[in-house]
Amino acid sequence: MINVTKTFLPPQDEYQAILNRAWETGWITNRGVLVKELENKLKKYLNVNHVVAMTNGTLPLQIAIKVLGLKGEIITTPFSYVATTSSIVWEGCKPIFVDIHPEYLTIDETKIEAAITPDTSAILATHVFGNPCHIEAIDAIAKKHHLKVIYDAAHCFGVTYKGQSIFNYGDVSTCSFHATKLFHTGEGGALFTNSKALYDKAYYHHNFGHLGEEAFQGLGINAKMSELQAAMGLAVFPYLNAIIEERKSIFIFYQEAFKMHNISSLSLRPETVWNYGYYPIIFETEEVLLRVKKALNEAQIFPRRYFFPNLGKLNYVKSNMGNIPISQKVSKTILCLPFYSGLGELNIKRIKEIVLSEL
Repeated sequence: MINVTKTFLPPQDEYQAILNRAWETGWITNRGVLVKELENKLKKYLNVNHVVAMTNGTLPLQIAIKVLGLKGEIITTPFSYVATTSSIVWEGCKPIFVDIHPEYLTIDETKIEAAITPDTSAILATHVFGNPCHIEAIDAIAKKHHLKVIYDAAHCFGVTYKGQSIFNYGDVSTCSFHATKLFHTGEGGALFTNSKALYDKAYYHHNFGHLGEEAFQGLGINAKMSELQAAMGLAVFPYLNAIIEERKSIFIFYQEAFKMHNISSLSLRPETVWNYGYYPIIFETEEVLLRVKKALNEAQIFPRRYFFPNLGKLNYVKSNMGNIPISQKVSKTILCLPFYSGLGELNIKRIKEIVLSEL
Protein backbone atom coordinates (compact mmCIF):
# COMPACT_ATOMS: atom_id res chain seq x y z
CA MET A 1 0.00 0.00 0.00
CA ILE A 2 1.25 3.48 -0.89
CA ASN A 3 -0.32 6.35 1.03
CA VAL A 4 -0.14 10.05 0.23
CA THR A 5 2.58 10.38 2.84
CA LYS A 6 4.58 8.29 5.26
CA THR A 7 6.07 9.30 8.56
CA PHE A 8 9.86 9.52 8.58
CA LEU A 9 11.04 7.51 11.57
CA PRO A 10 14.64 7.95 12.72
CA PRO A 11 16.55 4.88 13.94
CA GLN A 12 14.85 3.66 17.11
CA ASP A 13 18.09 3.48 19.07
CA GLU A 14 18.78 7.15 18.34
CA TYR A 15 15.31 8.16 19.54
CA GLN A 16 15.73 6.00 22.63
CA ALA A 17 19.12 7.51 23.43
CA ILE A 18 17.59 10.99 23.49
CA LEU A 19 14.58 9.78 25.43
CA ASN A 20 16.87 8.22 28.05
CA ARG A 21 17.81 11.72 29.15
CA ALA A 22 14.20 12.31 30.18
CA TRP A 23 14.08 8.92 31.89
CA GLU A 24 17.18 9.78 33.91
CA THR A 25 15.59 12.94 35.26
CA GLY A 26 12.09 11.51 35.59
CA TRP A 27 10.84 14.71 33.93
CA ILE A 28 8.44 13.70 31.15
CA THR A 29 6.36 16.86 30.71
CA ASN A 30 5.99 20.45 32.00
CA ARG A 31 8.72 21.84 29.77
CA GLY A 32 11.63 19.59 30.51
CA VAL A 33 15.16 19.84 29.11
CA LEU A 34 14.27 18.23 25.76
CA VAL A 35 11.48 20.70 24.95
CA LYS A 36 13.80 23.59 25.78
CA GLU A 37 16.57 22.10 23.65
CA LEU A 38 14.16 21.61 20.74
CA GLU A 39 12.99 25.22 20.94
CA ASN A 40 16.58 26.44 20.87
CA LYS A 41 17.37 24.24 17.86
CA LEU A 42 14.28 25.56 16.09
CA LYS A 43 15.29 29.17 16.70
CA LYS A 44 18.78 28.54 15.35
CA TYR A 45 17.77 26.40 12.35
CA LEU A 46 14.90 28.65 11.30
CA ASN A 47 16.51 31.96 12.30
CA VAL A 48 13.49 33.12 14.31
CA ASN A 49 13.26 35.18 17.48
CA HIS A 50 10.59 33.55 19.65
CA VAL A 51 9.01 30.11 19.55
CA VAL A 52 6.66 28.21 21.86
CA ALA A 53 6.53 24.47 21.16
CA MET A 54 3.08 22.97 21.67
CA THR A 55 1.45 19.56 21.72
CA ASN A 56 -0.26 19.91 18.33
CA GLY A 57 -0.56 22.35 15.43
CA THR A 58 -4.11 23.56 16.10
CA LEU A 59 -3.58 24.96 19.59
CA PRO A 60 -1.09 27.59 18.31
CA LEU A 61 -3.83 28.96 16.03
CA GLN A 62 -6.33 29.12 18.87
CA ILE A 63 -3.81 30.69 21.22
CA ALA A 64 -2.78 33.21 18.55
CA ILE A 65 -6.38 34.41 18.31
CA LYS A 66 -6.54 34.64 22.12
CA VAL A 67 -3.15 36.37 22.43
CA LEU A 68 -4.16 39.07 19.95
CA GLY A 69 -7.50 39.61 21.66
CA LEU A 70 -9.45 39.12 18.45
CA LYS A 71 -13.20 39.60 18.30
CA GLY A 72 -15.85 39.78 15.61
CA GLU A 73 -14.87 38.90 12.05
CA ILE A 74 -11.62 37.37 10.83
CA ILE A 75 -10.93 37.37 7.08
CA THR A 76 -9.58 34.00 5.98
CA THR A 77 -9.28 31.50 3.16
CA PRO A 78 -11.76 28.75 2.25
CA PHE A 79 -8.89 26.67 0.84
CA SER A 80 -7.03 25.27 3.84
CA TYR A 81 -7.26 22.46 6.36
CA VAL A 82 -10.33 22.62 8.57
CA ALA A 83 -8.27 23.70 11.62
CA THR A 84 -7.85 27.17 10.13
CA THR A 85 -11.59 27.84 10.16
CA SER A 86 -12.49 25.76 13.20
CA SER A 87 -9.97 27.68 15.33
CA ILE A 88 -11.68 30.95 14.43
CA VAL A 89 -15.10 29.59 15.34
CA TRP A 90 -13.78 27.85 18.47
CA GLU A 91 -12.52 31.19 19.76
CA GLY A 92 -15.91 32.84 19.24
CA CYS A 93 -15.07 34.73 16.06
CA LYS A 94 -16.68 34.65 12.62
CA PRO A 95 -14.73 33.53 9.53
CA ILE A 96 -15.21 35.68 6.44
CA PHE A 97 -14.02 33.85 3.34
CA VAL A 98 -12.10 35.55 0.54
CA ASP A 99 -11.36 33.66 -2.66
CA ILE A 100 -7.92 32.38 -3.62
CA HIS A 101 -5.40 33.22 -6.32
CA PRO A 102 -5.80 30.77 -9.24
CA GLU A 103 -2.06 30.08 -9.53
CA TYR A 104 -0.61 30.42 -6.05
CA LEU A 105 -3.75 29.04 -4.28
CA THR A 106 -3.24 31.43 -1.37
CA ILE A 107 -5.78 34.06 -0.34
CA ASP A 108 -6.29 36.63 -3.13
CA GLU A 109 -4.90 39.82 -1.61
CA THR A 110 -6.77 41.95 -4.18
CA LYS A 111 -10.11 40.83 -2.71
CA ILE A 112 -9.37 41.33 0.98
CA GLU A 113 -10.26 45.02 1.34
CA ALA A 114 -13.76 44.49 -0.09
CA ALA A 115 -14.44 42.02 2.74
CA ILE A 116 -13.41 44.40 5.55
CA THR A 117 -16.21 45.74 7.76
CA PRO A 118 -16.27 47.64 11.07
CA ASP A 119 -16.35 44.22 12.78
CA THR A 120 -13.14 42.95 11.15
CA SER A 121 -10.30 42.40 13.61
CA ALA A 122 -7.74 40.35 11.70
CA ILE A 123 -6.62 38.46 8.62
CA LEU A 124 -5.80 34.77 9.08
CA ALA A 125 -4.16 33.58 5.88
CA THR A 126 -2.70 30.19 4.97
CA HIS A 127 0.57 29.66 3.13
CA VAL A 128 -0.93 26.84 1.07
CA PHE A 129 1.35 23.79 0.64
CA GLY A 130 4.15 26.02 1.94
CA ASN A 131 3.61 28.59 -0.81
CA PRO A 132 3.75 32.10 0.70
CA CYS A 133 0.84 34.50 0.57
CA HIS A 134 1.40 37.95 -0.90
CA ILE A 135 2.84 39.09 2.41
CA GLU A 136 3.63 42.68 1.41
CA ALA A 137 0.09 43.38 0.20
CA ILE A 138 -1.48 41.77 3.27
CA ASP A 139 0.81 43.75 5.56
CA ALA A 140 -0.12 47.01 3.83
CA ILE A 141 -3.84 46.26 4.10
CA ALA A 142 -3.51 45.31 7.76
CA LYS A 143 -1.65 48.52 8.61
CA LYS A 144 -4.14 50.67 6.67
CA HIS A 145 -7.14 49.17 8.48
CA HIS A 146 -5.48 48.51 11.86
CA LEU A 147 -5.85 44.75 11.63
CA LYS A 148 -3.79 41.93 13.10
CA VAL A 149 -2.27 39.24 10.88
CA ILE A 150 -1.91 35.54 11.67
CA TYR A 151 -0.32 33.17 9.19
CA ASP A 152 -1.29 29.52 9.26
CA ALA A 153 2.10 28.18 8.19
CA ALA A 154 1.36 24.54 9.01
CA HIS A 155 3.12 23.36 5.83
CA CYS A 156 6.04 25.77 5.97
CA PHE A 157 8.84 24.25 8.00
CA GLY A 158 12.09 25.52 6.47
CA VAL A 159 10.45 27.75 3.86
CA THR A 160 12.04 31.16 3.33
CA TYR A 161 10.63 34.16 1.51
CA LYS A 162 12.89 37.03 0.40
CA GLY A 163 15.69 35.61 2.52
CA GLN A 164 13.61 35.44 5.71
CA SER A 165 12.01 32.50 7.48
CA ILE A 166 8.33 32.47 6.56
CA PHE A 167 7.66 32.37 10.31
CA ASN A 168 9.04 35.90 10.70
CA TYR A 169 6.05 37.47 8.92
CA GLY A 170 2.78 38.61 10.45
CA ASP A 171 2.02 39.28 14.10
CA VAL A 172 2.02 35.53 14.71
CA SER A 173 2.80 32.47 12.59
CA THR A 174 1.98 28.88 13.46
CA CYS A 175 3.30 25.53 12.28
CA SER A 176 2.32 21.87 12.58
CA PHE A 177 4.76 19.14 13.58
CA HIS A 178 2.27 16.36 12.87
CA ALA A 179 3.62 12.95 11.89
CA THR A 180 2.71 13.63 8.24
CA LYS A 181 4.86 16.75 8.04
CA LEU A 182 8.38 17.24 6.72
CA PHE A 183 9.64 17.87 10.26
CA HIS A 184 7.62 16.21 12.98
CA THR A 185 7.39 15.37 16.67
CA GLY A 186 4.71 12.71 16.19
CA GLU A 187 2.07 15.20 17.22
CA GLY A 188 3.11 18.76 17.82
CA GLY A 189 3.32 22.30 16.60
CA ALA A 190 4.64 25.74 17.45
CA LEU A 191 3.79 29.41 17.61
CA PHE A 192 6.28 31.98 16.28
CA THR A 193 6.41 35.73 16.78
CA ASN A 194 8.90 38.58 16.61
CA SER A 195 7.22 40.30 19.54
CA LYS A 196 8.51 39.57 23.04
CA ALA A 197 5.22 40.80 24.49
CA LEU A 198 3.19 38.39 22.33
CA TYR A 199 5.62 35.59 23.13
CA ASP A 200 5.15 36.17 26.86
CA LYS A 201 1.37 36.06 26.46
CA ALA A 202 1.49 32.92 24.34
CA TYR A 203 3.79 31.29 26.86
CA TYR A 204 1.45 31.71 29.81
CA HIS A 205 -1.64 30.94 27.72
CA HIS A 206 -0.15 27.56 26.73
CA ASN A 207 0.68 26.66 30.36
CA PHE A 208 -2.58 27.17 32.25
CA GLY A 209 -1.75 30.85 32.76
CA HIS A 210 0.95 30.05 35.31
CA LEU A 211 3.26 32.73 36.70
CA GLY A 212 5.66 30.51 38.62
CA GLU A 213 4.35 27.70 40.82
CA GLU A 214 1.90 29.59 43.01
CA ALA A 215 0.47 32.42 40.92
CA PHE A 216 -1.38 32.92 37.67
CA GLN A 217 -0.75 35.64 35.15
CA GLY A 218 -4.02 35.13 33.28
CA LEU A 219 -6.26 32.69 31.49
CA GLY A 220 -4.58 29.63 30.03
CA ILE A 221 -5.01 26.09 28.78
CA ASN A 222 -2.71 23.08 28.58
CA ALA A 223 -0.91 23.12 25.23
CA LYS A 224 2.52 22.00 26.44
CA MET A 225 4.67 19.66 24.37
CA SER A 226 5.89 16.56 26.20
CA GLU A 227 9.46 15.29 26.42
CA LEU A 228 8.44 12.23 24.36
CA GLN A 229 7.39 14.49 21.48
CA ALA A 230 10.47 16.71 21.78
CA ALA A 231 12.72 13.63 21.71
CA MET A 232 11.23 12.62 18.37
CA GLY A 233 11.86 16.08 16.96
CA LEU A 234 15.45 16.04 18.16
CA ALA A 235 15.94 12.60 16.59
CA VAL A 236 14.52 13.77 13.24
CA PHE A 237 16.64 16.95 13.11
CA PRO A 238 19.90 15.35 11.84
CA TYR A 239 18.06 13.92 8.83
CA LEU A 240 16.28 17.07 7.67
CA ASN A 241 18.62 18.01 4.84
CA ALA A 242 18.62 14.45 3.47
CA ILE A 243 14.81 14.31 3.66
CA ILE A 244 14.46 17.57 1.76
CA GLU A 245 16.94 16.51 -0.93
CA GLU A 246 15.15 13.20 -1.51
CA ARG A 247 11.79 14.92 -1.75
CA LYS A 248 13.28 17.43 -4.18
CA SER A 249 14.32 14.59 -6.49
CA ILE A 250 10.79 13.16 -6.41
CA PHE A 251 9.41 16.62 -7.17
CA ILE A 252 11.68 16.96 -10.21
CA PHE A 253 10.58 13.53 -11.51
CA TYR A 254 6.88 14.40 -11.16
CA GLN A 255 7.41 17.76 -12.83
CA GLU A 256 9.09 16.18 -15.82
CA ALA A 257 6.48 13.42 -16.04
CA PHE A 258 3.46 15.72 -16.18
CA LYS A 259 4.69 18.92 -17.84
CA MET A 260 3.45 17.97 -21.33
CA HIS A 261 -0.05 16.95 -20.22
CA ASN A 262 -3.23 18.71 -19.16
CA ILE A 263 -2.16 18.82 -15.54
CA SER A 264 -1.21 21.94 -13.59
CA SER A 265 0.97 22.00 -10.51
CA LEU A 266 1.61 24.55 -7.80
CA SER A 267 3.08 27.89 -8.94
CA LEU A 268 5.57 29.06 -6.36
CA ARG A 269 5.67 32.73 -5.48
CA PRO A 270 8.90 34.40 -6.68
CA GLU A 271 11.78 34.64 -4.16
CA THR A 272 10.56 31.57 -2.30
CA VAL A 273 12.89 28.80 -1.15
CA TRP A 274 10.46 25.91 -0.85
CA ASN A 275 10.59 22.81 1.37
CA TYR A 276 9.09 20.22 -1.02
CA GLY A 277 6.36 19.38 1.43
CA TYR A 278 3.56 18.36 -0.98
CA TYR A 279 2.98 17.54 -4.62
CA PRO A 280 -0.48 18.78 -5.66
CA ILE A 281 -1.74 18.45 -9.24
CA ILE A 282 -4.80 20.16 -10.70
CA PHE A 283 -6.90 18.44 -13.36
CA GLU A 284 -9.16 20.10 -15.90
CA THR A 285 -12.30 18.61 -14.34
CA GLU A 286 -13.43 16.72 -11.26
CA GLU A 287 -14.42 13.81 -13.50
CA VAL A 288 -10.81 13.33 -14.59
CA LEU A 289 -9.62 13.57 -10.98
CA LEU A 290 -12.08 10.92 -9.83
CA ARG A 291 -11.06 8.62 -12.67
CA VAL A 292 -7.38 8.96 -11.82
CA LYS A 293 -8.02 8.54 -8.10
CA LYS A 294 -10.07 5.38 -8.70
CA ALA A 295 -7.33 3.85 -10.84
CA LEU A 296 -4.69 4.64 -8.25
CA ASN A 297 -6.83 3.26 -5.42
CA GLU A 298 -7.36 0.02 -7.34
CA ALA A 299 -3.58 -0.30 -7.45
CA GLN A 300 -3.43 0.24 -3.66
CA ILE A 301 -2.12 3.79 -4.11
CA PHE A 302 -3.92 6.44 -2.07
CA PRO A 303 -3.48 10.10 -2.99
CA ARG A 304 -5.41 12.72 -1.01
CA ARG A 305 -7.85 15.46 -1.99
CA TYR A 306 -6.29 18.43 -0.22
CA PHE A 307 -8.40 20.48 0.50
CA PHE A 308 -11.80 18.96 -0.04
CA PRO A 309 -14.54 19.79 0.55
CA ASN A 310 -14.33 23.57 0.44
CA LEU A 311 -14.41 25.06 3.96
CA GLY A 312 -17.39 27.18 2.95
CA LYS A 313 -19.46 24.01 3.20
CA LEU A 314 -18.79 23.45 6.89
CA ASN A 315 -22.05 23.15 8.78
CA TYR A 316 -20.95 25.53 11.53
CA VAL A 317 -20.17 28.51 9.32
CA LYS A 318 -22.32 30.75 7.16
CA SER A 319 -20.73 31.36 3.79
CA ASN A 320 -21.67 32.99 0.53
CA MET A 321 -20.24 30.33 -1.76
CA GLY A 322 -20.90 32.53 -4.77
CA ASN A 323 -18.01 34.78 -3.74
CA ILE A 324 -15.39 32.02 -3.84
CA PRO A 325 -15.69 30.38 -7.28
CA ILE A 326 -11.95 29.76 -7.73
CA SER A 327 -11.66 28.01 -4.39
CA GLN A 328 -14.73 25.93 -5.19
CA LYS A 329 -13.30 24.83 -8.53
CA VAL A 330 -9.78 24.12 -7.26
CA SER A 331 -11.03 22.11 -4.29
CA LYS A 332 -12.86 19.81 -6.70
CA THR A 333 -9.97 19.32 -9.12
CA ILE A 334 -6.81 19.17 -6.98
CA LEU A 335 -5.15 15.96 -5.82
CA CYS A 336 -1.97 15.46 -3.79
CA LEU A 337 0.13 12.55 -5.04
CA PRO A 338 2.21 10.33 -2.76
CA PHE A 339 5.27 12.34 -1.80
CA TYR A 340 7.64 11.27 0.94
CA SER A 341 11.14 10.18 1.79
CA GLY A 342 11.53 6.50 0.94
CA LEU A 343 8.83 6.39 -1.76
CA GLY A 344 11.25 4.78 -4.19
CA GLU A 345 11.84 5.11 -7.93
CA LEU A 346 9.71 2.12 -8.97
CA ASN A 347 6.70 3.40 -7.05
CA ILE A 348 7.09 6.90 -8.48
CA LYS A 349 7.17 5.53 -12.03
CA ARG A 350 4.13 3.36 -11.31
CA ILE A 351 2.19 6.37 -10.05
CA LYS A 352 3.15 8.36 -13.14
CA GLU A 353 2.06 5.59 -15.52
CA ILE A 354 -1.33 5.16 -13.87
CA VAL A 355 -2.04 8.91 -13.79
CA LEU A 356 -1.12 9.35 -17.46
CA SER A 357 -3.12 6.29 -18.52
CA GLU A 358 -6.34 7.87 -17.23
CA LEU A 359 -6.02 11.29 -18.89
